[in-house]
Amino acid sequence: MYKWFACLAGVLLACVVSVGTAQAQDAAATATDELEALKKEVLELNRDLFILEEDLLFPASTQVAVFVSLDVGKYFRPDAVKLSIDGDELSHYLYTERDLDALRRGGTHRLYVGNLTGGEHELVAVFTGYGPEKREFTRATSLRFLKETGAKFVELRISDDAAKQQADFTVREW
Repeated sequence: MYKWFACLAGVLLACVVSVGTAQAQDAAATATDELEALKKEVLELNRDLFILEEDLLFPASTQVAVFVSLDVGKYFRPDAVKLSIDGDELSHYLYTERDLDALRRGGTHRLYVGNLTGGEHELVAVFTGYGPEKREFTRATSLRFLKETGAKFVELRISDDAAKQQADFTVREW
């Protein structure tokens, strides 16, 4: 009888352990699902806060954004760019190989985002870099523009001019 009772106790213990393990696995799965849902909510909240921060810091009525783009880059390899508006230096950026690779593949670099009052302004961008035969040179381009209500977007574009065999620096308003 004692053996039978010990055997029954062992079976009951095994059942309790397996039920406990199943419940623990269900609890772990539920906790994992809840954690994933919480992560998703945090990411959405972070995105919403970023958008709100951008809207508060740079309202559309005063916002100015300056972008840099590169077309081919055979006649000029940018090393750095310095941006000034109305004589105030606002941005200075040194390009890495990774940055240049992204620009060559069609990307744009957001050089500056800020606020400007309405009226006439002058933007000056000074590029330093290397031309053909690894010669270093500096080139500047400027734009006088009227800031009105609404966002203003400016593109500083470096493109190759095969006829002149040199880089062409243009500024375009959006």
